Amino acid sequence: MEAKAIVNKMMEKDAFSQWLNIEILEINPGFCQLKTSVLPEMVNGFNIAHGGISYSLSDSALAFAANAYGKQCVSIETSISHTRPAKIGDELMVTCTELNRGKTIGIYEVKIKNQADKIISLFKGTVHISDRDWS
Repeated sequence: MEAKAIVNKMMEKDAFSQWLNIEILEINPGFCQLKTSVLPEMVNGFNIAHGGISYSLSDSALAFAANAYGKQCVSIETSISHTRPAKIGDELMVTCTELNRGKTIGIYEVKIKNQADKIISLFKGTVHISDRDWS
């Protein structure tokens, strides 16, 4: 199964990624680029994007990039650093890049930038690569 078909299949059942209004710009094995806008329902009490938004965007990009090879993968460890706030109306570009992939473990980095090309967050994720194929 091709990378785009895998991600489309994942998105069909991923209500949360759909709610995030993710637009998939590019998908290849080990790489993913997404885009979305910060909506009013995504902000916290400080009127900035809730940290869970950048975390969730990063987690989705990680899942898409890792699974695009055709083997089913799940995250086993993640961390995030929020470097600057995102505000309502900000356009967020999410880029996931594979750092290393072995037989059963993959390591990825996700950067989220705003429309001014400023880094909003840095995310690192480790996935378990199963022997189950996407079909």
